[in-house]
Amino acid sequence: MNEKTKIALSPKELELVCNKEWILTKHIIIEKVYQLFGTLALSMQQHIGQNAAMLPVEAVEGNPKISRGENYKSLPYVMLDYPRHFTSGSVLAIRTLFWWGNFFSINLHLSGPCKEKAMPALKASFAVLQQQGYWLCIHADPWQHHFEEDNYVPLENYTAVDFATTLQRQPFIKIAKRVSLQQWDTAAEFLEHYFNEMIKLLKINFQGDEKDPSPGIPITGFDL
Repeated sequence: MNEKTKIALSPKELELVCNKEWILTKHIIIEKVYQLFGTLALSMQQHIGQNAAMLPVEAVEGNPKISRGENYKSLPYVMLDYPRHFTSGSVLAIRTLFWWGNFFSINLHLSGPCKEKAMPALKASFAVLQQQGYWLCIHADPWQHHFEEDNYVPLENYTAVDFATTLQRQPFIKIAKRVSLQQWDTAAEFLEHYFNEMIKLLKINFQGDEKDPSPGIPITGFDL
């Protein structure tokens, strides 16, 4: 082989490629995230089942879906979507995300008619959302999940008027919370708490809709 075409490894890269334990440990961790999200999904279904009469059809018509991938900004992830109503003209979803090396997060995503129904109560809840440390997505792409300044902005940076204006202007709404991976032992409680808070917002916004709850077993997949 020509000397110029050789692909060299750095000492650190050579150490890793010779060490199978770290990749086996990664598989174990991802499996534990699946277990955590599976347990969380069952709690979410129970909570929605208890509140189905006050929730929109879109929130109760499907089952949880757990998905995984290896390349969100070059890093592995696992996500749980529930509720998960996604159509070309309307979205009502709560997405829980584990992103390797970064954080757990949970976000409420609304667009189309679901967004329009939600806006009055979201505007009215601004002070509470701000006090609880929520973040608002400002990116044009609703499928970005990082917390860099061009994607999520803390609501502490907003006034009520700014918040209302942004909700009106954006074609979708995403409000989110995140928790450090260092807080693994309490992450499930954190995520469940804010899931329940987001469901409470939906109850305020959509009271009176007709629905037929359909609980089931979480399914798995591989998409972002």
